Amino acid sequence: MPVAILDFGTNTFNLLIAEKSDNGFRVLYDGKQGVKLGRGGINKRSITEDAMERGFSAIEKHMETIRKFGVTEIYAYGTSAMRNAENGVEFSEKIFDKFGFRTNIISGEEEAALIYEGIKASVDFGSDTVLILDIGGGSNEFIICDNSGIRWKHSFELGMARIIEKFTISDPITEAEKNSIESYFNDELSLLFEAVRKYGPTQLVGASGSFDTLAAMAKHRFDLDLEYNASSMELTLAVFRELYELLLTSTTEERLKMPGMEPVRVEMIVPAAIFINFVYNSCGLHGIKQSGYALKEGAMSRLVKK
Repeated sequence: MPVAILDFGTNTFNLLIAEKSDNGFRVLYDGKQGVKLGRGGINKRSITEDAMERGFSAIEKHMETIRKFGVTEIYAYGTSAMRNAENGVEFSEKIFDKFGFRTNIISGEEEAALIYEGIKASVDFGSDTVLILDIGGGSNEFIICDNSGIRWKHSFELGMARIIEKFTISDPITEAEKNSIESYFNDELSLLFEAVRKYGPTQLVGASGSFDTLAAMAKHRFDLDLEYNASSMELTLAVFRELYELLLTSTTEERLKMPGMEPVRVEMIVPAAIFINFVYNSCGLHGIKQSGYALKEGAMSRLVKK
């Protein structure tokens, strides 16, 4: 029987429907709904009534898909916006009342662990020590790991929904605004820099929405011939640099027209690109890979192992 995994992120609500197979699990459906759960309240530790309504609407659309696949086993996870909001538990109770399933509001450390398990199912680390980065709307998860396991992990409350509410970002962004954001990142990431010095990762592996968008843009812009439904791809430094410059000099209207750009990412992709570039340079890394797998695939991997 298929299983549904729901990942209630700060920017999008994601759904994976999969069934166990001899090789782990087979994906039957993978989709998302834009929600922007953190809009208007994320830096106030609150989920607004409007955001809750957007969440309910997204869940109802996902439930239509879940019913079509005949799924009766549902696992739901709430991340940064829900765990930090004073009314996050209240929101989860309302979800239960409306839809009949419980939401597991997980810690940042648990979120990072699930992301690691998902990415390990899609990316071969080889002999490298890698730095995994999952950019969310509310938080960003970092994991330093290799094929033998996790060496270090931490969740930073530096999600892109928080950044766009904290900083003025013009259209297009100015150099001064970019510098202010980078200065803030530098002040907030001392724990990461210490871990990087200790463990020496060489590669960056990126997961979730912003990296998925960069990968989709790269496929269109550079006419990359990739295996259908490939779960990961390499973003060469030249490709990333070109996309970075394109995004930072673009307006919202221009980004909406870019092939591969999801409308839900238009607002957050610029600070996300700044964040990726800053981390890559500050940590002295030498390559970027994108993984299409993250938290929900990690949760499915755990179910398979059980």
